Amino acid sequence: MSEKKGFSTRAIHVGQEPDPVTGSVAPPIHPTSTYAQEEIGKHKGYEYARVSNPTRTRLEQNLAALEGGSSAHVFASGMAATNAYVSMYAKAGDHVICGSNVYGGVPRMFNTVWANFGLEVSYVDTSVTENVQKALRKNTRFVWIETPTNPLMQLTDIAAVAKVARAHGAQLVVDNTFASPYFQKPIELGADVVMHSTTKFLNGHSDGLGGVLVGTTPDHAEKLAYIQKATGAIMSPFECWLVLRGVKTLAVRMEQHDVNGRKVAEFLKGQKKIKTVLYPGLKDHPQYELAKKQMKGFGSMITFDLGSQDNANKFLRRLKVCTLGESLGGVETLISHPATMTHAALGAEGRAAIGLTDGMVRISVGIEDVEDILADLEQGLAGV
Repeated sequence: MSEKKGFSTRAIHVGQEPDPVTGSVAPPIHPTSTYAQEEIGKHKGYEYARVSNPTRTRLEQNLAALEGGSSAHVFASGMAATNAYVSMYAKAGDHVICGSNVYGGVPRMFNTVWANFGLEVSYVDTSVTENVQKALRKNTRFVWIETPTNPLMQLTDIAAVAKVARAHGAQLVVDNTFASPYFQKPIELGADVVMHSTTKFLNGHSDGLGGVLVGTTPDHAEKLAYIQKATGAIMSPFECWLVLRGVKTLAVRMEQHDVNGRKVAEFLKGQKKIKTVLYPGLKDHPQYELAKKQMKGFGSMITFDLGSQDNANKFLRRLKVCTLGESLGGVETLISHPATMTHAALGAEGRAAIGLTDGMVRISVGIEDVEDILADLEQGLAGV
Protein backbone atom coordinates (compact mmCIF):
# COMPACT_ATOMS: atom_id res chain seq x y z
CA MET A 1 0.00 0.00 0.00
CA SER A 2 1.26 3.47 -0.89
CA GLU A 3 3.10 5.42 1.80
CA LYS A 4 0.80 8.32 0.84
CA LYS A 5 -2.09 6.62 2.60
CA GLY A 6 -3.01 8.00 6.02
CA PHE A 7 -1.69 6.58 9.27
CA SER A 8 -4.86 4.78 10.33
CA THR A 9 -5.33 3.33 6.86
CA ARG A 10 -1.81 1.91 6.90
CA ALA A 11 -2.25 0.61 10.45
CA ILE A 12 -5.41 -1.25 9.47
CA HIS A 13 -4.40 -2.48 6.01
CA VAL A 14 -0.62 -2.87 5.53
CA GLY A 15 0.24 -6.48 6.32
CA GLN A 16 -3.38 -6.92 7.37
CA GLU A 17 -4.74 -7.90 3.96
CA PRO A 18 -7.45 -10.60 3.92
CA ASP A 19 -6.15 -14.16 3.79
CA PRO A 20 -5.90 -15.11 0.06
CA VAL A 21 -6.90 -18.71 0.74
CA THR A 22 -10.06 -18.23 2.82
CA GLY A 23 -10.83 -14.51 2.57
CA SER A 24 -10.52 -14.17 6.36
CA VAL A 25 -10.45 -10.45 7.17
CA ALA A 26 -8.45 -11.07 10.35
CA PRO A 27 -4.95 -12.28 9.44
CA PRO A 28 -4.49 -15.95 10.34
CA ILE A 29 -1.98 -17.12 12.94
CA HIS A 30 0.60 -19.60 11.66
CA PRO A 31 1.74 -21.52 14.77
CA THR A 32 4.07 -23.82 12.87
CA SER A 33 7.68 -24.76 13.49
CA THR A 34 8.44 -25.79 9.91
CA TYR A 35 7.04 -25.81 6.37
CA ALA A 36 6.49 -28.57 3.81
CA GLN A 37 8.84 -28.34 0.81
CA GLU A 38 7.95 -29.66 -2.62
CA GLU A 39 11.46 -30.91 -3.31
CA ILE A 40 15.06 -30.06 -2.41
CA GLY A 41 15.49 -26.32 -2.59
CA LYS A 42 11.90 -25.66 -3.64
CA HIS A 43 9.52 -24.09 -1.14
CA LYS A 44 6.98 -21.28 -0.85
CA GLY A 45 9.28 -18.71 0.72
CA TYR A 46 9.29 -20.21 4.19
CA GLU A 47 11.64 -22.92 5.45
CA TYR A 48 11.86 -22.78 9.25
CA ALA A 49 9.93 -20.68 11.77
CA ARG A 50 12.97 -19.20 13.51
CA VAL A 51 13.95 -17.66 10.18
CA SER A 52 10.52 -16.49 9.08
CA ASN A 53 6.81 -16.90 9.64
CA PRO A 54 3.86 -15.52 7.63
CA THR A 55 2.27 -13.85 10.66
CA ARG A 56 5.59 -12.27 11.56
CA THR A 57 6.06 -11.09 7.97
CA ARG A 58 2.72 -9.31 8.13
CA LEU A 59 3.61 -7.54 11.38
CA GLU A 60 7.04 -6.48 10.14
CA GLN A 61 5.53 -5.01 6.98
CA ASN A 62 2.99 -3.14 9.09
CA LEU A 63 5.45 -1.64 11.57
CA ALA A 64 7.90 -0.60 8.85
CA ALA A 65 5.05 1.28 7.15
CA LEU A 66 3.97 3.00 10.38
CA GLU A 67 7.48 4.25 11.19
CA GLY A 68 8.40 5.07 7.60
CA GLY A 69 11.31 2.65 7.55
CA SER A 70 12.46 0.26 4.84
CA SER A 71 12.30 -2.88 7.00
CA ALA A 72 11.20 -3.98 10.46
CA HIS A 73 12.34 -6.94 12.55
CA VAL A 74 10.45 -8.16 15.59
CA PHE A 75 11.90 -9.84 18.65
CA ALA A 76 10.73 -11.56 21.82
CA SER A 77 10.97 -8.37 23.91
CA GLY A 78 12.16 -4.80 23.75
CA MET A 79 15.40 -5.81 25.41
CA ALA A 80 15.88 -8.65 22.93
CA ALA A 81 15.54 -6.08 20.14
CA THR A 82 18.01 -3.75 21.87
CA ASN A 83 20.51 -6.55 22.36
CA ALA A 84 20.11 -7.63 18.73
CA TYR A 85 20.99 -4.18 17.44
CA VAL A 86 24.07 -3.94 19.67
CA SER A 87 25.12 -7.44 18.59
CA MET A 88 25.23 -6.41 14.94
CA TYR A 89 26.54 -2.86 15.20
CA ALA A 90 29.14 -2.91 17.98
CA LYS A 91 32.12 -5.06 18.88
CA ALA A 92 34.92 -5.23 21.45
CA GLY A 93 36.80 -1.94 21.62
CA ASP A 94 33.94 0.10 20.18
CA HIS A 95 32.36 3.03 21.96
CA VAL A 96 28.68 3.95 22.15
CA ILE A 97 26.81 6.88 23.64
CA CYS A 98 23.65 6.22 25.62
CA GLY A 99 21.26 8.67 27.21
CA SER A 100 21.79 8.87 30.96
CA ASN A 101 18.06 8.91 31.51
CA VAL A 102 16.54 5.91 29.72
CA TYR A 103 14.71 2.73 30.68
CA GLY A 104 16.79 1.04 33.40
CA GLY A 105 17.13 -2.22 31.50
CA VAL A 106 19.31 -0.58 28.85
CA PRO A 107 22.18 0.55 31.14
CA ARG A 108 21.82 -2.74 33.02
CA MET A 109 22.46 -4.58 29.76
CA PHE A 110 25.42 -2.37 28.84
CA ASN A 111 26.97 -2.47 32.33
CA THR A 112 26.49 -6.13 33.22
CA VAL A 113 26.48 -7.89 29.83
CA TRP A 114 28.24 -5.89 27.13
CA ALA A 115 30.94 -4.55 29.45
CA ASN A 116 32.16 -8.15 29.64
CA PHE A 117 32.82 -8.06 25.89
CA GLY A 118 34.87 -4.87 25.85
CA LEU A 119 32.21 -2.38 24.77
CA GLU A 120 32.71 1.14 26.14
CA VAL A 121 29.64 3.20 26.99
CA SER A 122 29.36 6.89 27.83
CA TYR A 123 26.15 8.06 29.51
CA VAL A 124 25.23 11.65 28.77
CA ASP A 125 22.24 13.94 29.12
CA THR A 126 21.15 13.86 25.49
CA SER A 127 18.60 16.62 26.04
CA VAL A 128 21.62 18.90 25.55
CA THR A 129 22.92 18.23 22.03
CA GLU A 130 26.36 19.60 22.89
CA ASN A 131 26.79 16.77 25.41
CA VAL A 132 26.49 14.26 22.59
CA GLN A 133 28.93 16.22 20.45
CA LYS A 134 31.51 16.30 23.25
CA ALA A 135 31.15 12.59 24.02
CA LEU A 136 31.82 11.42 20.46
CA ARG A 137 35.04 9.50 19.90
CA LYS A 138 36.76 8.08 16.84
CA ASN A 139 35.38 4.65 17.71
CA THR A 140 31.80 5.76 18.50
CA ARG A 141 29.49 3.48 16.53
CA PHE A 142 26.04 4.67 17.56
CA VAL A 143 24.08 6.99 19.82
CA TRP A 144 21.14 5.49 21.74
CA ILE A 145 18.44 7.88 22.89
CA GLU A 146 14.95 7.68 24.32
CA THR A 147 12.55 10.60 23.96
CA PRO A 148 10.51 11.27 26.01
CA THR A 149 12.59 9.46 28.60
CA ASN A 150 11.54 6.85 31.11
CA PRO A 151 10.59 8.06 33.69
CA LEU A 152 11.76 11.70 33.83
CA MET A 153 10.01 12.76 30.63
CA GLN A 154 13.00 14.63 29.20
CA LEU A 155 13.10 15.24 25.46
CA THR A 156 16.00 15.04 23.05
CA ASP A 157 16.07 17.07 19.85
CA ILE A 158 16.12 14.15 17.43
CA ALA A 159 16.98 16.18 14.34
CA ALA A 160 19.88 17.96 16.07
CA VAL A 161 21.40 14.77 17.49
CA ALA A 162 20.91 12.98 14.16
CA LYS A 163 22.88 15.71 12.42
CA VAL A 164 25.72 15.45 14.95
CA ALA A 165 25.83 11.65 14.77
CA ARG A 166 25.70 11.55 10.98
CA ALA A 167 28.56 14.04 10.64
CA HIS A 168 30.64 11.68 12.79
CA GLY A 169 29.64 8.55 10.90
CA ALA A 170 27.69 7.15 13.85
CA GLN A 171 24.13 5.85 13.72
CA LEU A 172 21.30 7.29 15.78
CA VAL A 173 18.89 4.82 17.37
CA VAL A 174 15.72 6.20 18.94
CA ASP A 175 13.56 4.35 21.44
CA ASN A 176 10.13 5.62 20.40
CA THR A 177 8.12 3.51 22.84
CA PHE A 178 6.58 6.35 24.89
CA ALA A 179 5.41 8.43 21.91
CA SER A 180 4.52 5.66 19.44
CA PRO A 181 4.77 6.26 15.67
CA TYR A 182 1.42 8.02 15.88
CA PHE A 183 2.85 10.95 17.85
CA GLN A 184 6.50 10.94 16.77
CA LYS A 185 8.38 9.95 13.61
CA PRO A 186 12.13 9.72 14.41
CA ILE A 187 13.07 8.52 10.91
CA GLU A 188 11.54 11.64 9.37
CA LEU A 189 13.71 13.64 11.80
CA GLY A 190 16.91 11.85 10.75
CA ALA A 191 17.13 8.73 12.94
CA ASP A 192 18.73 5.64 11.38
CA VAL A 193 16.90 3.03 13.46
CA VAL A 194 13.79 3.12 15.66
CA MET A 195 13.18 0.70 18.53
CA HIS A 196 9.94 -0.06 20.35
CA SER A 197 8.88 -2.30 23.11
CA THR A 198 5.80 -3.55 21.24
CA THR A 199 4.56 -4.70 24.64
CA LYS A 200 3.46 -1.13 25.27
CA PHE A 201 1.36 1.18 23.06
CA LEU A 202 1.72 -0.81 19.82
CA ASN A 203 0.08 -3.85 21.39
CA GLY A 204 -1.94 -1.66 23.72
CA HIS A 205 -3.75 -4.38 25.66
CA SER A 206 -1.16 -5.61 28.20
CA ASP A 207 -1.33 -9.14 26.83
CA GLY A 208 1.79 -9.65 24.74
CA LEU A 209 5.55 -9.21 25.02
CA GLY A 210 7.76 -8.07 22.17
CA GLY A 211 10.14 -5.60 20.59
CA VAL A 212 10.89 -4.22 17.13
CA LEU A 213 13.73 -2.57 15.26
CA VAL A 214 12.77 -0.49 12.23
CA GLY A 215 15.68 0.12 9.87
CA THR A 216 16.28 2.50 7.00
CA THR A 217 18.98 0.83 4.87
CA PRO A 218 19.59 -2.47 3.03
CA ASP A 219 22.34 -3.11 5.59
CA HIS A 220 19.79 -2.95 8.42
CA ALA A 221 17.47 -5.30 6.55
CA GLU A 222 20.24 -7.84 6.00
CA LYS A 223 21.93 -7.72 9.40
CA LEU A 224 18.82 -7.57 11.54
CA ALA A 225 17.23 -10.48 9.66
CA TYR A 226 20.48 -12.37 10.15
CA ILE A 227 20.54 -11.81 13.92
CA GLN A 228 16.96 -13.06 14.13
CA LYS A 229 18.07 -16.25 12.41
CA ALA A 230 21.40 -16.61 14.21
CA THR A 231 20.28 -16.02 17.79
CA GLY A 232 16.58 -16.83 17.58
CA ALA A 233 15.12 -14.27 19.99
CA ILE A 234 12.14 -13.82 17.70
CA MET A 235 8.52 -12.95 18.46
CA SER A 236 6.09 -15.87 18.45
CA PRO A 237 3.32 -16.04 15.84
CA PHE A 238 0.64 -15.52 18.49
CA GLU A 239 2.42 -12.45 19.89
CA CYS A 240 2.76 -11.11 16.34
CA TRP A 241 -0.97 -11.55 15.83
CA LEU A 242 -1.71 -9.70 19.07
CA VAL A 243 0.32 -6.70 17.92
CA LEU A 244 -1.32 -6.79 14.48
CA ARG A 245 -4.67 -6.66 16.25
CA GLY A 246 -3.45 -3.90 18.55
CA VAL A 247 -2.11 -1.53 15.92
CA LYS A 248 -5.45 -1.47 14.12
CA THR A 249 -6.74 0.81 16.88
CA LEU A 250 -3.46 2.59 17.61
CA ALA A 251 -4.57 5.97 16.24
CA VAL A 252 -7.84 6.15 18.16
CA ARG A 253 -6.23 4.80 21.32
CA MET A 254 -3.39 7.33 21.21
CA GLU A 255 -5.84 10.18 20.70
CA GLN A 256 -7.76 9.17 23.82
CA HIS A 257 -4.56 8.51 25.78
CA ASP A 258 -3.55 12.06 24.91
CA VAL A 259 -6.89 13.60 25.89
CA ASN A 260 -6.89 11.78 29.22
CA GLY A 261 -3.17 12.39 29.79
CA ARG A 262 -3.52 16.15 29.47
CA LYS A 263 -6.44 16.22 31.93
CA VAL A 264 -4.64 14.04 34.48
CA ALA A 265 -1.47 16.17 34.21
CA GLU A 266 -3.44 19.36 34.86
CA PHE A 267 -5.16 17.71 37.82
CA LEU A 268 -1.87 16.54 39.33
CA LYS A 269 -0.34 19.97 38.78
CA GLY A 270 -2.98 21.46 41.07
CA GLN A 271 -2.37 19.08 43.99
CA LYS A 272 -0.46 20.57 46.95
CA LYS A 273 0.74 17.12 48.09
CA ILE A 274 2.66 16.67 44.83
CA LYS A 275 6.07 18.33 44.60
CA THR A 276 6.68 18.03 40.86
CA VAL A 277 4.76 16.94 37.76
CA LEU A 278 6.78 15.92 34.70
CA TYR A 279 4.76 15.98 31.48
CA PRO A 280 5.86 17.52 28.15
CA GLY A 281 2.36 18.89 27.58
CA LEU A 282 2.57 21.26 30.54
CA LYS A 283 3.70 24.74 29.58
CA ASP A 284 6.22 24.84 32.42
CA HIS A 285 8.01 21.74 31.10
CA PRO A 286 11.48 22.97 30.07
CA GLN A 287 11.12 21.39 26.62
CA TYR A 288 7.48 22.20 25.98
CA GLU A 289 8.32 24.01 22.73
CA LEU A 290 10.44 21.09 21.49
CA ALA A 291 7.58 18.73 22.32
CA LYS A 292 5.22 20.81 20.19
CA LYS A 293 7.79 20.85 17.39
CA GLN A 294 8.69 17.17 17.10
CA MET A 295 5.63 15.44 18.54
CA LYS A 296 2.10 15.39 17.18
CA GLY A 297 0.70 14.95 20.71
CA PHE A 298 1.96 14.75 24.28
CA GLY A 299 0.72 11.27 25.12
CA SER A 300 -0.24 9.71 28.42
CA MET A 301 3.03 9.21 30.29
CA ILE A 302 3.39 11.37 33.42
CA THR A 303 5.78 11.22 36.37
CA PHE A 304 5.09 13.02 39.64
CA ASP A 305 6.89 13.27 42.97
CA LEU A 306 5.12 12.65 46.28
CA GLY A 307 8.20 13.50 48.33
CA SER A 308 9.12 10.11 49.76
CA GLN A 309 8.78 6.38 49.18
CA ASP A 310 6.50 6.16 52.19
CA ASN A 311 4.14 8.72 50.68
CA ALA A 312 4.26 6.95 47.33
CA ASN A 313 3.38 3.65 48.98
CA LYS A 314 0.49 5.16 50.95
CA PHE A 315 -0.87 6.59 47.71
CA LEU A 316 -0.38 3.44 45.60
CA ARG A 317 -2.00 1.14 48.17
CA ARG A 318 -5.29 3.03 47.98
CA LEU A 319 -5.75 2.94 44.21
CA LYS A 320 -8.67 0.96 42.80
CA VAL A 321 -9.00 1.97 39.13
CA CYS A 322 -5.30 2.48 38.45
CA THR A 323 -3.32 -0.78 38.42
CA LEU A 324 0.06 -0.93 40.16
CA GLY A 325 2.43 -2.72 37.80
CA GLU A 326 5.66 -2.38 35.85
CA SER A 327 4.39 -1.91 32.33
CA LEU A 328 2.73 0.93 30.39
CA GLY A 329 0.81 1.68 27.23
CA GLY A 330 -2.23 -0.49 27.94
CA VAL A 331 -5.83 0.59 27.59
CA GLU A 332 -6.03 0.41 31.37
CA THR A 333 -4.29 3.00 33.57
CA LEU A 334 -1.02 1.52 34.82
CA ILE A 335 1.03 3.10 37.56
CA SER A 336 4.49 2.22 38.86
CA HIS A 337 7.23 3.16 41.30
CA PRO A 338 10.39 3.52 39.18
CA ALA A 339 12.90 3.45 42.06
CA THR A 340 11.86 -0.07 43.06
CA MET A 341 10.65 -1.32 39.70
CA THR A 342 11.94 -0.19 36.30
CA HIS A 343 15.07 1.59 37.62
CA ALA A 344 15.95 -0.49 40.67
CA ALA A 345 19.05 -1.81 38.87
CA LEU A 346 20.58 1.68 38.74
CA GLY A 347 21.05 1.70 42.50
CA ALA A 348 20.45 4.67 44.80
CA GLU A 349 23.54 6.50 43.55
CA GLY A 350 22.67 6.00 39.89
CA ARG A 351 19.10 7.18 40.42
CA ALA A 352 20.25 10.24 42.35
CA ALA A 353 22.65 11.12 39.53
CA ILE A 354 19.78 11.51 37.06
CA GLY A 355 17.32 13.05 39.51
CA LEU A 356 15.08 10.04 40.02
CA THR A 357 13.76 10.22 43.58
CA ASP A 358 12.17 7.58 45.81
CA GLY A 359 8.96 9.61 45.88
CA MET A 360 8.43 9.52 42.14
CA VAL A 361 5.46 7.68 40.67
CA ARG A 362 5.01 7.07 36.93
CA ILE A 363 1.53 6.82 35.47
CA SER A 364 0.51 5.54 32.06
CA VAL A 365 -2.94 7.07 31.73
CA GLY A 366 -5.37 4.65 30.15
CA ILE A 367 -8.50 5.23 28.10
CA GLU A 368 -11.07 4.69 30.85
CA ASP A 369 -13.52 7.50 31.60
CA VAL A 370 -11.16 10.21 32.77
CA GLU A 371 -13.51 11.22 35.59
CA ASP A 372 -13.02 7.79 37.13
CA ILE A 373 -9.23 8.04 36.81
CA LEU A 374 -9.23 11.47 38.46
CA ALA A 375 -11.50 10.31 41.28
CA ASP A 376 -9.20 7.36 41.94
CA LEU A 377 -6.11 9.57 42.03
CA GLU A 378 -7.89 12.00 44.35
CA GLN A 379 -8.87 9.34 46.85
CA GLY A 380 -5.36 7.92 46.65
CA LEU A 381 -3.86 11.29 47.51
CA ALA A 382 -6.23 11.56 50.47
CA GLY A 383 -4.18 8.85 52.14
CA VAL A 384 -0.91 10.79 51.92
